[in-house]
Amino acid sequence: MSGIEDPGHGHSPAAWTTVVIMLVAVTIGTVFFFLDMPLLVWLSVVLLFIGLVVGFIMTKAGYGVGGSKTISKQH
Repeated sequence: MSGIEDPGHGHSPAAWTTVVIMLVAVTIGTVFFFLDMPLLVWLSVVLLFIGLVVGFIMTKAGYGVGGSKTISKQH
């Protein structure tokens, strides 16, 4: 190969946690939008940003790709 390391493609606890929280936020936001409940739609937007913050904090805590708390697995 060209010697470029694989960045991991998000295979980390931080990435998975972020994606799950954000997916739940979009799903409930869509349901509340369909049910015409604007306050709950905006609360799901807040949850979306909370997911982003949780991912950032987990990455800084060592749970991101190549973090100190994750074990690199060879395939």
